[in-house]
Order: sequence, then structure tokens, then C-alpha cells
Amino acid sequence: MARPRKQVYTMEQYTKNVSEGYITNDADTQRNPAWKPIVDGLAVTILTDEYIPPIILAEEESGQIHIVDGGSRTAAFKMIRFGNHKIKSSVENPIIPYKKLVKDENGKTKFEDAEFDIRNKTFDQFPKELQKKFDEYQIDTVIHENCDKEKIAMYMVRYNTRKNFTANQKQFLYVPKFAEQIRDITSREFFLNKCDIKDSEKEGGILERIAYESVMITNFIDKWNKTGNKNPLYINENATVDQFEKLNNNIARLENIVTDNTKLLFNARDSFIWFALFDKFTQTGFDDVEFGRFLNAFVNGLRDKEVDGKQFDRVDDTGSTKDKANIVAKLHILETLMNEFLHINKEEETHTIPEEFVSEMVDMPIEEVKEEMDLYEESLTDLENNTIRDGSKLLDIANRLSLLAMVAYSYKNDVDLDDWLENYAANNNTYYMDQRKNYSHMVNDFKQYQKRIAVA
Repeated sequence: MARPRKQVYTMEQYTKNVSEGYITNDADTQRNPAWKPIVDGLAVTILTDEYIPPIILAEEESGQIHIVDGGSRTAAFKMIRFGNHKIKSSVENPIIPYKKLVKDENGKTKFEDAEFDIRNKTFDQFPKELQKKFDEYQIDTVIHENCDKEKIAMYMVRYNTRKNFTANQKQFLYVPKFAEQIRDITSREFFLNKCDIKDSEKEGGILERIAYESVMITNFIDKWNKTGNKNPLYINENATVDQFEKLNNNIARLENIVTDNTKLLFNARDSFIWFALFDKFTQTGFDDVEFGRFLNAFVNGLRDKEVDGKQFDRVDDTGSTKDKANIVAKLHILETLMNEFLHINKEEETHTIPEEFVSEMVDMPIEEVKEEMDLYEESLTDLENNTIRDGSKLLDIANRLSLLAMVAYSYKNDVDLDDWLENYAANNNTYYMDQRKNYSHMVNDFKQYQKRIAVA
């Protein structure tokens, strides 16, 4: 069987051949081309000269050419070019840059940078430059020659039996910025032996979704929105590599403590919630084995305990598992149970008066601290802006007490914190929930930093 030939058409040539019947979609009549979901995205792709996979064709000895794979794309091309299709306002990246042809005061032609918003526009409303760019876009085709009806049918089966993208696989396409980090996470040993996720779910893209949704609820839970592609799009625009690396590191730690008895908790539905909880646990200062003990206790009856009248396994009885309210409720239940199990009194930490905390930690009279607190607050804000990158966990409101105490320490001892804190923040993206413990840790680190600088 001869190898197929390759041929390149301009978009104008290709759509004209289709409209005039030289290239036909009749071989695919058993399935109407699904052009509507892809048409707007294809318009942007063509106008920005991005890649479109080759169209697969089959040619009869008579010269009649049939579309084997690419019927939906072809239908979309025709609707844009000849079908008076209006681009939807929801299209992504609707602002198209182009070179506009103009004439100067002497009548001489030149090109200027310009932009055009294609939303709610048809092809006829495009600038002539974009119309020209559309018509000149090159379509790659692969043509199987000397085909009869049987061969055409064979090729139809061969090229169209592959699975379509699942919803999860499609959503992963909206996180290209962190695709490498997500692949690193999903290839971990944890997802082979330490979870209760079916192979079919993995093949359908659930692991990739778990990865970016874990980063979402750990760092941006207030921005959670289950609608369409909003979560992956938000992650792609706002997340950091450090946040994904932190997740990867957390999962590596969980590999050492999750057992056959507790891995059932890490299923397709709840894994991202447990990963977010473990991130909170890493801030407590406890050894990881304690989290393992909590997982075991949860499996062996603690999961039946109600928190604020709600039970973990019953939260999803109303609404969707992806509803923000249900996610927040589940995470609250788990965090409350974990804190009780580990004897962490968050209520006590939450209501600590800043002046009293600083006075105690820095050994200063409370009245002096009260007089200088505005200065400490202002200095801390400036210090954070100059030394700590956006998105760092050190900026959490729960960590502000110990940072305020460090500022007071710097004034009391007449030392500068800028260089130290920049270095500290670059190497630390977590803290102890116990702010007294965290302050002591930072003071010791600062003293060690001073010694290193003095030696250098």
C-alpha cells in the first residue's frame, strides 16, 4: 500500500474546494460534524497563525476526495468563511494583533501595529488584513490515494475510533503554564500505590485535575468557582511554580505515612481536600507520623463524629461535591477534627492580643509596645513588600503575630531585618501555627544569619 501524499492548501483554496464539491464530507454523514464547540477557538487559532493538525483525506480514482478525519474542523472553517458565523463574546483571547496597511500624508503605504476585537463579529466585519490572513492560512492535508469505498470505510474506522477528550482532559489544557509540574506530581509513586483511584479515572485525566484543584483550594479557596474552565484558567494566571512544588513535596511526605488502611481516603472525590488539609498540618510543627495517626483514627471511627452538626461523609448529600460551600465545610470538619486530635487550640491563637504577644515575646513593657504598635505595623508592611514574594505562606494573617514581634525585636536591638528576611523567605514557605514557637524559630535563624555574615 503506497504511502499517502502530503499537500498544503491555503484556507481559501481548501474551503472553495469543499464548497464546490471537489472535497466532500459525505463519507462522514453518519455523524454530523460537531463544529459549534470548536468554531470560535479555531478562528483565533487561524488569525494568530497557530497550529492545526492535518486533515486526513481519501481520494478515489475518479478524483473525488472524501474527508476521513477533520470533518468538524472543515465545517467550522466554512461557517467562519461563508456561513456568517458571529464569534461569541465568551471566546478566549479575542484581541487579535495585526499589521494594518495605511497611507501617509504623501500617499506612501506603510504598516502600523493594530488590534481587533473579534467578539460578536463575522468574517465580513474583520479588517481586510485579517480576512487576507485567514484566506492565506495554510492547511496541511494527508491524502490516501486510489481508494475505493471499502478503503475509505477502513480509514474512517482507523482514524475515528480513538476516544474523545474527557471533561478533565479538556480542563487540563487550560493549565499549560504548569503542565510540567502537574506531570511530575501525577507520576509520583503515591498515585500508584497510596490512593484509591481507579485506572479508568486516571486515564480520564482525574489526577491532573486533582493536582491543580489541590493548589486552588490550598492557596485560592476564596476564588473557587466550579463553573466551566474558571478554576484552571485562574490557576494558570495566578499560581506559582513554588505552590506546585510545595504540593509535590507534601505528596512525597504522604507516601511515607499513608497505609493500606488509610489510602481509601485518597479517592477521586476527596484527595484534593486531604492534600489541602496536610498543607495546613505542615504548619503545626508536628512530625508527619502524627498526621498518619490522625488518618488512622479517622478511618477507625473519627469520620462519624459531627462538627457543627455536620458529618464529613454526609456533606455531599446536598449539592455537588464541587460546590464551594461543600468543599469549605469538608475542610473545616477535617481541620477541626485534626486540631482536636493533635490538641491544637486555634481559638486561643486566634484571639491573642497582638500587643500582649509582642510584649511577652520581646520582653518589653506592654505600654511601650502599645505606643509603638502603629510603627511596628507600618514597618512590617514595608518589610513584607520589600522582601517576601507574593503568594508566600509567610504572608498569611495567621503568621503576622510572630513577624510583628520580629519587627519589635529589630527596634529593641537596633538591627536591620531586610537582608535576613529576604533570605529567610526565599528558603521558607511555611511556618508554625504556634506563633510563639514560630517567633523563637525566626529569632534563632536570625542570630545564625548574623553569625554567618560576621564570619564572611
